[in-house]
Amino acid sequence: MGRSRAVVSILMVSVVLLPLNAQELPLAGYSNDSSRAERQWEDKFRAIPSADRMRDAMQLLSAYPHNVGTAYDKQNAEWIAARLTEYGFQTQIETFDVLYPTPKERAVELVAPTIFQAKLQEPGIPEDPTSNQESEQLPTYNVYSIDGDVTAPLVYVNYGVPDDYEELARHGVSVQGAMVIARYGGSWRGIKPKVAAEHGAIGCIIYSDPRGDGYFAGETYPRGAWRPKDGVQRGSVADMPLYAGDPLTPGVGAKPGVKRLAIADAPTITKIPVLPISYSDAEPLLAAIGGEVAPEAWRGALGLTYHLGPGPAKVHLKVKSNWDQKTIYDVIGKIPGAQFPDEWIIRGNHHDAWVNGAQDPLSGQVALLEEARAMGELLKTGWRPKRTIVYAAWDGEEPGLLGSTEWVEEHAPELDQKAVVYINSDVVARGFLSMGGSHTLEKFINDVVRGIDDPEKHISIWKREQLAAIAQASSPQERAELRERTDHRIEALGSGSDFSPFLQHLGIAALDLGFGGEENGGVYHSIYDDFYWFTHFSDTNFVYCRAMSQTAGSAVMRLADADLLPFEFGDFADTIQTYVRELKALATSERDDIIERNREIEEGAFNAAADPTKKNVAPKAEAVPPYLNFAPLDNSAAILQHSAERYAQAWDKSGAAHGATPSPEVSAEVNGLLRQSERRLISSAGLPGRPWYKHQIYAPGFYTGYSVKTLPAVREAIEQKKWTEVDADIATVSKILEDEAALIDSAAAKLATAKP
Repeated sequence: MGRSRAVVSILMVSVVLLPLNAQELPLAGYSNDSSRAERQWEDKFRAIPSADRMRDAMQLLSAYPHNVGTAYDKQNAEWIAARLTEYGFQTQIETFDVLYPTPKERAVELVAPTIFQAKLQEPGIPEDPTSNQESEQLPTYNVYSIDGDVTAPLVYVNYGVPDDYEELARHGVSVQGAMVIARYGGSWRGIKPKVAAEHGAIGCIIYSDPRGDGYFAGETYPRGAWRPKDGVQRGSVADMPLYAGDPLTPGVGAKPGVKRLAIADAPTITKIPVLPISYSDAEPLLAAIGGEVAPEAWRGALGLTYHLGPGPAKVHLKVKSNWDQKTIYDVIGKIPGAQFPDEWIIRGNHHDAWVNGAQDPLSGQVALLEEARAMGELLKTGWRPKRTIVYAAWDGEEPGLLGSTEWVEEHAPELDQKAVVYINSDVVARGFLSMGGSHTLEKFINDVVRGIDDPEKHISIWKREQLAAIAQASSPQERAELRERTDHRIEALGSGSDFSPFLQHLGIAALDLGFGGEENGGVYHSIYDDFYWFTHFSDTNFVYCRAMSQTAGSAVMRLADADLLPFEFGDFADTIQTYVRELKALATSERDDIIERNREIEEGAFNAAADPTKKNVAPKAEAVPPYLNFAPLDNSAAILQHSAERYAQAWDKSGAAHGATPSPEVSAEVNGLLRQSERRLISSAGLPGRPWYKHQIYAPGFYTGYSVKTLPAVREAIEQKKWTEVDADIATVSKILEDEAALIDSAAAKLATAKP
């Protein structure tokens, strides 16, 4: 063994002496020599991650339920910390004390016209050994639901999003004083009780309809991958579009002694009680609802006629929790940078789960650990990153991004000075690569993934993604762009994982990477998301977990070792132009819709039924909005485009595009500006009504939760018909874009001083 290691060591040290293939272009931000070395180190890195090691790690980490506050959650954190230390990272566990209520009493009962008591329990399955750990499993519930004990007529509200309540109004149905039942989908779950409360409901039930999450989609577990009839999706219902993290300590780390809000004053806790149920428990409730038949698009796959209500079904809902503080455990490991120790490349995935959590989150966590091990192996053979690499295993992501948010808030000044990029992952499954993040990193991540092989198709994961997108394109124009555009467009980021505090609160450039789309499963946030299910129905051989290690680890290394940070602004400017066009189309569409709806109201198309309980719910005509002035956005987007072009020209003329990076002095000055480029896109005042979210380009939607709203202040002012606010929001965003353009111009001017 000792002799083998010595031979490997000699080979890995000497590999930097091999000649660069003449057909290989230099990596962005690298000289020819440093490109040669980087490619060879990355090749060595990608050969190290082991699918078998990932399988073993997942089996260990998912052996028991490990939600926040459990002994196994802490034990897992300590095991991960020990591994990072073993791999050569300087490792610590940082703790925070957060509000984490757990259920004490739960009840859903149909009390009229018949009697039915919901089970509110997922049964174990004999074939699945960890599904039977009933005494240790977290009961089915929605964390951060307010306590309540209410009885009311039941109304079916489809997905429970704002558009659904407009549709109910067209049918003369009010939820004032009612209980609502909504199916999962259409938005993040926390939006459903939020909108229900805004419309006067006093309780909310969320169920998994088999059309999208059960037998309609495929065979149910354990015969197939899909959610069985008694499966329940747990999850947070905190109003995260207001702020992420601990509900009692917005904006500051939840450390002992910090000032905390009273629970009654925490705005992210729901205003009405809410519980999730299975489709087995939902079926009798839905069958008892009368009233009009639901619109066709609202009908699920249960064997019943879906009605709107209200009544005659009447339901009793009871929720009571232990409102305790729990300790969470963030594992932080560092490899200090050899040249730029105060510039940080941060990589994270969370380790907590709702129950055993094999796919969510351990598929991503075991990939991260193999990245760290591979880097540890490189350290033994002489590799040293130029920048500091930080690896993080977050706790408390499931309840509301608790671990990442509290860490970011606690270390905000230091992160503002040192953080360069944050790279996130969460779930890994069999299938296609997904990429989201800051569009200044779009070209960079495209370049990285061109070099990663798909483990099943034996083409690059970039090419496989392109071919799949072409096949699914909705128009010839989209198909043509996919074939012709140099880079895949990456998705804008909303929320739902640990990138949010980095990107949207502090303005740190971020990427979110994943694989999936072919796992064919529906056990999300249930007791069945465990090792048995994952190894039978998801990435059964852990080859896509390995591909995630190769992808994210290569991105970390390439950012850490670059002479000149590979930020690029052409794709970003192009994306902003797209967003501005979308806003114009949205404003026109909203105006046309209001005019058409007013016409229909005048013609009596929306007259309420004769039922006196429905007299006051018929819609009223709306004021036609003014024409909006988008000229400031057009101008700032054009200025940004010109600045991006100047930077590209300066990059080329400096020799950076041809393997001749600028002097260390010039590179340091340019890198300092590039680190701040994402910071220029935030506003200290934050978004209207939710100042924790400071990014003016990307934010989770106020009424979508996970899904992103781009240019959110302007877009949501239009969507919410706040016409008097639109011009001011346009002015704010335009100024942000002009400030970004000025920074890009400064970076271009610095590059222009370099000689090729």
